[in-house]
Amino acid sequence: MMILVTGATGNVGRPLVEMVTARGAEVRAVTRDRQAAGLSCEVVEGDAASPDSLRGVTALFVNPRAVGTEVDRLLAAAAGSGVRRVVALSANNVDDDFSRQPSRFRGDRNKETEDAVIASGLQWVSVRASTFAPNSVGMWGEQIRAGDVVRGPYANAAETPVDPRDIAAVAAVALLEDDLLGRRVEVTGPQTLTQREMVGVIGTVLGRQLEYVDIAPELARKVILGKGFSEAFVDANLARLAALVDSPAVVAPDAEKILGRPPASFADWVSRNEAAFR
Repeated sequence: MMILVTGATGNVGRPLVEMVTARGAEVRAVTRDRQAAGLSCEVVEGDAASPDSLRGVTALFVNPRAVGTEVDRLLAAAAGSGVRRVVALSANNVDDDFSRQPSRFRGDRNKETEDAVIASGLQWVSVRASTFAPNSVGMWGEQIRAGDVVRGPYANAAETPVDPRDIAAVAAVALLEDDLLGRRVEVTGPQTLTQREMVGVIGTVLGRQLEYVDIAPELARKVILGKGFSEAFVDANLARLAALVDSPAVVAPDAEKILGRPPASFADWVSRNEAAFR
């Protein structure tokens, strides 16, 4: 088996390469920068749909941000070159209104990618992930490194932060085994945590008493825009958080059933990555 991994240096792609390689599969990784890859497998730069990229490939992992608007061309080329199976990284809010999908405005075309993979005629699995635990560094890392108070909106917005390694582990099963074929698999963390609770978890791991101070969404919007994020991204993220106050995210059982163990907790992830907050 030869697996082509797009987005191979990302939060999911890098551990996925390690996992499928450890199980005996050959891997070819696609990256924009060969020198920065640092991967223990064959690496190609640039176009995942090129003949060189797809030569001998039997299964394909599609990262929406990595392939962008080229997913239809990639899938057509993959089918023509003998690829039999495609696994898509998606999100568990993929069916929400686009105005509540902030990742769309960072380049993730989750809906279009998932739909294209399902319609491709190939064996398929969609891995629908919840909020990535590493997002907490981007949201709060700067404030935590500067002091013990974190200011943000919607303190009671509740999510199920997931360790990207667990997403990768489920994707590895989807690529190498047959039980998940034709499924949209929900991969979440094992707990529903509010924004305030997540900050509290980080503080516990760091041995600090962190406080989450709720601020008005309008003020949060000005602050985040001042950091260079687009208006579309900021507004979508605020709308997403507002919805999570009244409708908290729900823990899905899929990851534990597939992996035969509970997914890593948010505290587990912070413990492995606490340097990002110091």
